[in-house]
Amino acid sequence: MKQFKEQWTLDTAMTVLKHPTVDCTIWAEAVEWLLLYGPPETRELLQQASGHATRESFPALQPRRYAPDGSPCYDIGELARSLGISEEEARQQLAEKEEKHGMRHGYGEEDTTGLQ
Repeated sequence: MKQFKEQWTLDTAMTVLKHPTVDCTIWAEAVEWLLLYGPPETRELLQQASGHATRESFPALQPRRYAPDGSPCYDIGELARSLGISEEEARQQLAEKEEKHGMRHGYGEEDTTGLQ
């Protein structure tokens, strides 16, 4: 099976994003790939859009700390409650994403910086 990184190219991901009737699952995978492997300016735009969508859709959900790259980190229990799932299910989904992407997404307090 191909690694997630190798399943897309910049051209295919951007083509999917621009397509007016693409399947939502395929569109989400293209965005996911661009967030991880796209050019820095594309990643930055998508991260801004994601932050805006999170604030609009889940106003009570606030970042608790920040990852080494500066991205916000949320308490997994609060995140699970906001999504209407169990904390166990949220941890399972996080583990699946880490395996799929071959990279770490979940951080502990020792790996993050507190809010100032």
